[in-house]
Amino acid sequence: MALNKSGRVTPYLIYLVFITTLGPLQFGYHLAELNAPQAVITCEKKSINSAGITSDSLPQCLPMTPSQFGLVSSVYTLGGLLGALLAGPVSTRYGRLIALRATTIFFVLGPVAETVAPAIPLLILGRFFSGIGSGAAIVVGPIYISEIAPPAARGLFGAFTQVMTNVGILLTQTLGYFWSHRSLWRLILAVAGLIGALELLGLFLVPESPTWLAENHKVNEARQVLQRIRGRDADLDAEIEGWRASGAPTSGEEESLLAVPSEGHPTNQPPSQSFKLPGILITGLPSSPWLGVSLLQSILPTTATLLTVMISALNLVMTLVCSPLPDRIGRKTCLLLSISGMGCSSILLALGISTDQKALSAIAALLFVACFAVGLGPVPFILASELVGPEAVGAAQSWALAANWIATFIIAQFFPVLNDALGGRGKVYWVFAVMAALLGGFIYRWVPETKGKANADEVWGRADRRED
Repeated sequence: MALNKSGRVTPYLIYLVFITTLGPLQFGYHLAELNAPQAVITCEKKSINSAGITSDSLPQCLPMTPSQFGLVSSVYTLGGLLGALLAGPVSTRYGRLIALRATTIFFVLGPVAETVAPAIPLLILGRFFSGIGSGAAIVVGPIYISEIAPPAARGLFGAFTQVMTNVGILLTQTLGYFWSHRSLWRLILAVAGLIGALELLGLFLVPESPTWLAENHKVNEARQVLQRIRGRDADLDAEIEGWRASGAPTSGEEESLLAVPSEGHPTNQPPSQSFKLPGILITGLPSSPWLGVSLLQSILPTTATLLTVMISALNLVMTLVCSPLPDRIGRKTCLLLSISGMGCSSILLALGISTDQKALSAIAALLFVACFAVGLGPVPFILASELVGPEAVGAAQSWALAANWIATFIIAQFFPVLNDALGGRGKVYWVFAVMAALLGGFIYRWVPETKGKANADEVWGRADRRED
């Protein structure tokens, strides 16, 4: 990675990014943790004895109807919605670090309740707690990473939110492939609690965001933290100037640290304008690739579990391979390439299913997942913290991710209904193709490029001048 002296990658920066992204890892982990062991948990698997009870104090499985299992699964999204709405205001008022530490409490309590659940209600409560932690983590984590990453590499480091989400999905799917029998499914749930405890310990060596400190009249402390992250001899002048340009308040000795410009700088856009783009861009994105997974499982049901692991691995590899792209070709270009590819893949899916071409359908579904990883997976997490100033990023990220959770719930609930209403045969994927075209047009017309922009003022100021 070719960065200048002021923006070099230090081991401490890598450590901070790793610990912070353990939250998104658990978001992905809990999102998929029930997929593989579903039949075992609900007592459908033949290898489980008829009573569903072992000699242990905990039941080997929890008999439940499909609607009950649906509630156990979907309550996670309700917890995520609550966590997303709370995380932004908390991180803005009390700091990113406090919010990050709070998520780990839910990441420990949730898995513990799930692991030892003797009945459905405690399992539901555990899933709800895990959802709160996950919803908060994918709000605060990307904000913190964007505020500690070198400006020239924010796209790369921002993509690691999606990378670690995919790591979590792949990890739980892999464990599910080996542990989906007898009482071992409880170990799948317990692993998440161990990761939460590891994150809590790791956060004791994580400092508060320097940007948040500067925004809250603590520029001296902010500069010390930034120096520690960048290295002892790193030049911080450019980044500190960025704090001033973003409107970080200064007074007294702090004023001397930040040069006062001779002319006023551009003002922030109204909050209503700043909030719209992140919310619309992120809406519904996490569900998108797993629609392809569901399709492949229906096409090749005999290898469904292994296939899910393979697709999880593909999504992870593609996200890793494409992670440098936002900093090289731009955020907007990545989004347009991604949505174009997903739209074309949707058309191929519709054609493949309608003509009963299983090979074409499988390839199209894989392309759908791969195209998602190019832009629509990682970029919205980056954009949400670049389109607004530090004083508004918490609220913007909260509302954006709240829309995300709502859309995830809607898609999960109504995709099968819409598919049946259209008569099956892949017609629903024509709707996806039309939606892709509409979203692509919106991105092309309204989304500004944030690559190379120092702050939100510069993003919106230049965008306005181009339109004029």
